[in-house]
Amino acid sequence: MATSPAEKRYTPFIILALVAALVLVLGLWATGRAGEGHAVAAGPEAVQGQYHWKLVTTWPKNFPGLGSGAENLARYVDEMSAGRLKIHVYGAGEIVPAFEVFDAVSQGVADAGHGAAYYWKGKIPASVFFTTIPFGMTAQESNAWLHYGGGLALWQEAYAPFNLIPLAGGSSGVQMAGWFNREINSIADLQGLKMRIPGLAGDVFAEAGGTAVRISGGEIYTSLQTGVIDAAEWVGPYNDLALGMHEVAKYYYYPGWHEPGSMLEFIINKDSFNALPPDLQAIVTYAARAANQDMLDEFTARNNAALQDMVSNHGVQLRRLPDDVLLALYRADQKVMQQLVASDPMAAKVNASYQKFYAGVRAYHHISEQAYINARDVVLDAPPAQAK
Repeated sequence: MATSPAEKRYTPFIILALVAALVLVLGLWATGRAGEGHAVAAGPEAVQGQYHWKLVTTWPKNFPGLGSGAENLARYVDEMSAGRLKIHVYGAGEIVPAFEVFDAVSQGVADAGHGAAYYWKGKIPASVFFTTIPFGMTAQESNAWLHYGGGLALWQEAYAPFNLIPLAGGSSGVQMAGWFNREINSIADLQGLKMRIPGLAGDVFAEAGGTAVRISGGEIYTSLQTGVIDAAEWVGPYNDLALGMHEVAKYYYYPGWHEPGSMLEFIINKDSFNALPPDLQAIVTYAARAANQDMLDEFTARNNAALQDMVSNHGVQLRRLPDDVLLALYRADQKVMQQLVASDPMAAKVNASYQKFYAGVRAYHHISEQAYINARDVVLDAPPAQAK
């Protein structure tokens, strides 16, 4: 068919338009591929503005108390982001074992993790301060140090070489001293005793003559049942009842000298966090803050009922550690603490901040929290007044 003069005149423009359209399509395709590559490398998978994270934990899936922190974080983030960031929670062993959570998040196998900082003492000696130290600060005091005393900045500094961002991830409050299959009447009863007790407290227990055993929460029940260990600390009544500790040990001791305010942690892969837009970064940060407080609230609400259940319905024998045992453990703690700060510059730096804040908050709590609780006990435990 012959081409008209008009068609010949417009043909170059049509070709140019088709070429431009092809270049635009190829450019958009390349941009999309680059975006996908960035998302995979950084961790979250972004599809039309939606991100998906994998969060691994050191606890069994849906475990009460401790396990609620990760589940709450995922729910808060989903609600606040209107579904733009989905966090999928995996329990210990589903993707990685409990004690491989740190490495998994550091290396980008997962985008986030939930556990306890003192599990990583072998990698970061200073990490113990960001969970708890024996005879140290309570949960309320630790939260204050982290968020208003410079503790969080030091935590971030300690974790930075591992490509991780740490955030407070919940607290159990003051824990129990643990479960024992024999009574503890003096420091002699600890000699050679095999006890599951992690962190700095494990070193203290060993210094006092015991044998510290490091196993995950999921192994405690069977280890006590089979006699692999003689004693174990886990958390407190609420979580201990859920784990069935009363079925495999007879004596339940307090106070929790070793964990007076155990802080858990969220750890976030820095690349995954940086791949999020600023508003989602803020949502993750403040959702973690909310989950942190919620866990302490839940333990405070549920511990007493669980304790009464174990004592009244399961025959658990509640015991207080003798003062001479506590004093011996404290002396062992001072020796271990000196060794820790002498062996690691970061631990020494964190310890200086921790001890300075601790001295101040302890002085104030003598005349506030502690003084009030003492006064409350005086008036509430006093015999009723005699009617005239």
